[in-house]
Amino acid sequence: MTKKQIHLNGFIQNSPSPHSTGLWKHEKDHGTRHNRLDYWLDTARTLERGKFDAMFIADVLGTYSVYGDSHEAAVEHAVQLPAHDPTLAITAMASVTRHLGFAPTISTTYAQPYALARQLSTLDHLTEGRVAWNVVTSYLESEAVNLGLETRLPKEMRYNRADEFLEVVYKLWEDSWESDAVVYDREHDTFADPKKVHPINHHGESFNVPGPHLVEPSPQRTPVLFQAGASPKGRDFAAKHAEAVFTKNHSLEALSAYVKDIRERTVAQGRQADDIKVFPMILPIIGRTEAEAYEKYQALQNSVSYEGTAALLSGHTGIDFSQYDPDQYIEDLETEAVQGNLDMYTKDPNRRWTLREAIKNHGLGNGTVKFVGTPEQIADRIEEWASVGDADGFNVAQSYSPGTFEEFVDHVVPELQARGIYRTDYEGETLRENMFGKGSRHLADSHPARRSNLTGQPY
Repeated sequence: MTKKQIHLNGFIQNSPSPHSTGLWKHEKDHGTRHNRLDYWLDTARTLERGKFDAMFIADVLGTYSVYGDSHEAAVEHAVQLPAHDPTLAITAMASVTRHLGFAPTISTTYAQPYALARQLSTLDHLTEGRVAWNVVTSYLESEAVNLGLETRLPKEMRYNRADEFLEVVYKLWEDSWESDAVVYDREHDTFADPKKVHPINHHGESFNVPGPHLVEPSPQRTPVLFQAGASPKGRDFAAKHAEAVFTKNHSLEALSAYVKDIRERTVAQGRQADDIKVFPMILPIIGRTEAEAYEKYQALQNSVSYEGTAALLSGHTGIDFSQYDPDQYIEDLETEAVQGNLDMYTKDPNRRWTLREAIKNHGLGNGTVKFVGTPEQIADRIEEWASVGDADGFNVAQSYSPGTFEEFVDHVVPELQARGIYRTDYEGETLRENMFGKGSRHLADSHPARRSNLTGQPY
């Protein structure tokens, strides 16, 4: 019987220590060099050496200023600030790799579909089919007010806009240019057949886009689509559109419940259950012995910035925790920010979390599960979460950067390969092929972008 094959992405952000708050000051951390190209080239080479599918590049467009109604804690403790553009290093990284994919985060709330479709098509051409898009709707109030809105849009409105946004880009990517539109006919002075390049004439609630698309079909046409829906609305959105979902869970039980739910929702959308891959985030803390790994874990926790993490958690949840007693329990609330980051602490079936405990946990890996131990023990847990929890792969977060990736590639990847559950080489030419198998260059036929066309059938 063939063993389930695990997929891996490297989770990163163009910021000093974005997912382990305060670790920029760790002796092994080089995150302060995130503004230098060699940092990105070296990291890309490491991930490709580890046969990772992609570099998953998170992003926010605002400051974490919910805490104390101020940006000061975010500035002082480098709470995802500075926040540099996630896309600009991609072509340089693509030039020093052959297989690694790149999944930048871009918000449908603030981007425009016509321009974004051009941007990602261009990147898909220049990387020869190795681009994904992490589709987000944005949760920070500071993003909204700095980008021209009076306040953050309600979650329902953000997802409705996102749904139409994707309808527009699907029309541009999938329908505007026919596959044989470009002819390169020198004799008849015809670069492309104008009869095979179509306007999309989209008229909707949020967008009016006549088209046509500015870019000829790229290797994948539509980039691989990532999403991280946690609320019911977000999960339905992911089930409709995503090819891969990113999630954070404290326990195997929580992961199993999430995967079961997202696959059921995907089937309800008329797709196959395995059309969507689930990538929980993990933070590996590796030691030569279990005792050494836990000693390292304790030292890393001691390096975390408490106030910086409180600012991060406040931004993630939309709740100003400067008003809370650190020893009071966090309540189960509905939030217009990231519901999943609140649910991790308010809906944990195994324990109740005080604010102090949540902050201490959230400071390393944005609160994600920690796999602590020897390479063999970490491989055991990865295998268990893939087989019992039905995860398809993992987004690997970092404590110190890029050393966490280097240690994982050097010590855990060989163990996964020895067990026959992880590739020893890439098989596909595009990112989608490396994720879904050779020949899967384009979206699956069951995806809504492939089930519709310019004749007016709905997306």
